[in-house]
Amino acid sequence: MCIRHAALAAAAGSALLAAAALPSEALADPNPLGAASNDFASYEGTVSASDLLAKVNGCSQISNGGYRTDEEAPENIPVCAMNGAVFWQADLDIDCDGQPTDRCNAATDPWFQSETTFQQSDGAHLSSETLPYIVVPSPSGIWDYGSSRIMDGTVAAVIYGDRVQYAVVGDTGPTGIIGEASYATAEALGINPDPMSGGVESGVTYILFENSRVSAIESQSGAVTLGEALARDFLQNN
Repeated sequence: MCIRHAALAAAAGSALLAAAALPSEALADPNPLGAASNDFASYEGTVSASDLLAKVNGCSQISNGGYRTDEEAPENIPVCAMNGAVFWQADLDIDCDGQPTDRCNAATDPWFQSETTFQQSDGAHLSSETLPYIVVPSPSGIWDYGSSRIMDGTVAAVIYGDRVQYAVVGDTGPTGIIGEASYATAEALGINPDPMSGGVESGVTYILFENSRVSAIESQSGAVTLGEALARDFLQNN
């Protein structure tokens, strides 16, 4: 579980349905244990950022109030619902937790934790440096992601500028804060991924496809294949 925001505040001085329609090989991954690869361009799909953003220009709010982007921010980020998906628009803070790597470890990140809420199919914790994943708020009276059929391995389209990166739900964070993703997600979106100085303060859209799940959470190619199909369904059904 990520507690970066709380630690920072103290330091500052305070688809199964969709998947069923896909052939089984759509979820296959030639690299099932998620070996390191920073060539995220090979994972980009053909659904455009502009087409997805055109569908999320309003909000049918399902959260009980809003989230903060950090401890000092106002509670003004709602979770919104559409047909087959939930979404929010927020900042992007860097979650560098999970397997220690060259760029994500206790030396590079003072808030580093060697565990993620969800694990790979082999039981190992996720690798923030190599796997695009997002962080969802832990369940609370504001919103419980499980009530929206969001789970470990749920596929998300993360949008920044004209880039779309498919990621999975891989970690949970504080109950009142939203807007966080892995080192790999930020890097793929052209955002500074450094856990100390990186991230972006606004302009990131997270679209989570309800009741979707990659068979192996560490399968980035599986997330892209399924995400591309779900994104097309999302455009057609909204």
